[in-house]
Amino acid sequence: MRISGWIILGIFICFFLLNLLFPYQPKTDYSNIVIAADSTVIHAYLSSDEKWRMKTELSEITPLLRKAIIFKEDKYFYFHPGVNAIAIFRALFNNISQHKRTSGASTITMQVARLLNPKERTYLNKLIEVFRALQLELHYSKDEIIQMYLNMAPYGGNIEGVKAASLLYFEKAPNHLSLAELTALSIIPNRPNSLIIGKDNDTIIALRNKWLKRFEKAELFSKQDIKDAINEPLFAKRNNAPKMAPHFSRRIKNMHIEKANIYTHLDLKKQLKIEHLVKNYIIRLYNRNIKNAAVLIIDNNKNKVITYVGSADFNNVEDAGQVDGIKAIRSPGSTLKPFLYALAFDQGIITPKLKITDVPVNYSGYEPHNYDSEYHGLVSVTNALTNSLNVVAVKVLYQYKSYKFVNELKKINFKQIKKDEKKLGLSVILGGCGVTLEELTGLYHAFANNGVYTEFNWLHNDSLNSGFHIISKESCYMLTEILTQVTRPDLPLEWQNSADLPKVAWKTGTSYGRKDAWSIGYNKNYTIGVWVGNFSSEGVQEMSGAETAAPLLFEVFNTIDYKSDAEWYDVPEKLEFRLVCSETGLIPNSFCTNLTNDAYIPNISSNKKCEHLLKIQVSVDTSISYCTSCLPESGYINVFYPNYPPEIISYFETNQLKYRKAPPHNPQCERIFAENKPDITSPINNVEYFIDRADTTQILLTCNAANNVDIVYWYINDKFYKKARPIQKVFFKPGEGMVKISCTDDKGRNANVHIKVKMINF
Repeated sequence: MRISGWIILGIFICFFLLNLLFPYQPKTDYSNIVIAADSTVIHAYLSSDEKWRMKTELSEITPLLRKAIIFKEDKYFYFHPGVNAIAIFRALFNNISQHKRTSGASTITMQVARLLNPKERTYLNKLIEVFRALQLELHYSKDEIIQMYLNMAPYGGNIEGVKAASLLYFEKAPNHLSLAELTALSIIPNRPNSLIIGKDNDTIIALRNKWLKRFEKAELFSKQDIKDAINEPLFAKRNNAPKMAPHFSRRIKNMHIEKANIYTHLDLKKQLKIEHLVKNYIIRLYNRNIKNAAVLIIDNNKNKVITYVGSADFNNVEDAGQVDGIKAIRSPGSTLKPFLYALAFDQGIITPKLKITDVPVNYSGYEPHNYDSEYHGLVSVTNALTNSLNVVAVKVLYQYKSYKFVNELKKINFKQIKKDEKKLGLSVILGGCGVTLEELTGLYHAFANNGVYTEFNWLHNDSLNSGFHIISKESCYMLTEILTQVTRPDLPLEWQNSADLPKVAWKTGTSYGRKDAWSIGYNKNYTIGVWVGNFSSEGVQEMSGAETAAPLLFEVFNTIDYKSDAEWYDVPEKLEFRLVCSETGLIPNSFCTNLTNDAYIPNISSNKKCEHLLKIQVSVDTSISYCTSCLPESGYINVFYPNYPPEIISYFETNQLKYRKAPPHNPQCERIFAENKPDITSPINNVEYFIDRADTTQILLTCNAANNVDIVYWYINDKFYKKARPIQKVFFKPGEGMVKISCTDDKGRNANVHIKVKMINF
């Protein structure tokens, strides 16, 4: 007894020493499979060694499957340490006595060891197999070992593991297999090359029923279950691996290449519906040379990506269908304007009813133009945004500062803008930058989320991050109210009288050259981004955000959220409303008679009073006006005249538009006063100008003057240069160095700017 004890102890010591010297770290290369929210496998990829080897999760191993496999392969699985010594000696005796292999003794654990490291069947390799099986039992639980077996068992061809087999033969997950189906599958690993499902089904049925009767004899399952399983036909055959949602699946797989089973939030039903919708939509546009579209849908409640359509047809090679339109860098057109306006709300620069001038303007040579090539004089912020007026947007950006706007976009990970930030200027708000549909949808998702920006949740185990405010809740509400309006030019014609028009906040955009059409919208439930265009970047004259992308946006909303009963956004507690003058959008003065209601943010929005009228003393016949210096004791009356900004007056004069203006000042008055001095609009004060020595380029001189000014006088470095009308463009060729430019009107009022000129050789 003492000797046998020492022998056993020695064996244990040897095993643990060998375990330290030859550690076992089994690694299995699995296929990547992408799984939808309803647990459907939507796309499967071969493993790196070209196998369909899909990882079976412990939760997918049902009691039915576990009992059948253990009974068939290793009845004493839960009672041995990885090796069944009695079975080994019995098999060894039989094989030696009969001079051939008549029975095996491999436990499930030993089979796992062999599957992990296949070797020729020799007694030495069997000994190594025994050692590895003991190691497996030392380091892994029984459940993990049965999982390994089910993940690697051969099922014919390049199919390994019960999950791959159940998916490719029965088109279902292993936890949905019937008793008949799992019994049929359990037979294949013993003869994977000679039993082919779909070809040898009759043989498989016979073997299946043989084992079912053994199960019945052992009372493993109920008699009724066995009877039903025996009577169940076998229609299984080899099917193609699923390849749905190709753009999404490819992206997710590349993002998480280390994961075998990638559990996503994709809503397969919605995905397939929107894929079908997009494909048919582009078929309708194809004869207009518009060949592609992309759609991204976010569930606002948990920031989940639920639909991802990268192109109209992934398999259309001719039109580059495999390009992912959601990741493609494109020009955003006007789609960034809402963000700028919201930021300006928060800075107190504007409110929804504030009037802004929409007239020609020059910013150091940059002259923005509206989409319709027209100017509209004084317009409200609301109308400027709903009509997507470029001139107003650039003016707001000029006040807000373009570098600040770019910084805000960088904060929310606009990658191309981050790369190009040093090259971006005022044109960024009109599409002079690169963005992706994903980035724009993320921005509008923040609008839908009361101004809070959050990263998208792609996977089941992604944590729901709290995000951060990019705009205030109050600003967001004002923006949403504007974007919800339907009286606007970007409402598609076919939807203007439709009862099915969904209630959404949305904005369209059209890139320069009509290469991209955008429409991004949201309600409480979803944020949806739509891009329509050609991956070749070919422009199409008929393409626009309003007529090409917006109809698809509305169709998508009606497909997934028809007649949504979701509550709309509540007015934030800190947002208040006040009466403002309808002429200017400013706090009314005593002479303001037409008032309107406007939203504002207390302590942030401007409290400037309206001055749209100016009380002027004029002669009784209203032919001349007076100032305090020349006002007679009698013979005058007080009259209110429009107090237009100089740029509006310039616009009226240039376009020969009639407007009411004060009579000329008393010609006998000699007072020189400084009010309403000219506003030099070009060149820009404190700007450095680079001029080619070999060029004849001249610098433009322009100004805005008061409405009672007929002539202005230009001076260069305090020397008279030229006399001109206020609206007349004047040019001059400067010398190098600092230049002072002065403008004096015929009332003696003066303005100066200073520029620096540098001559270079281009």
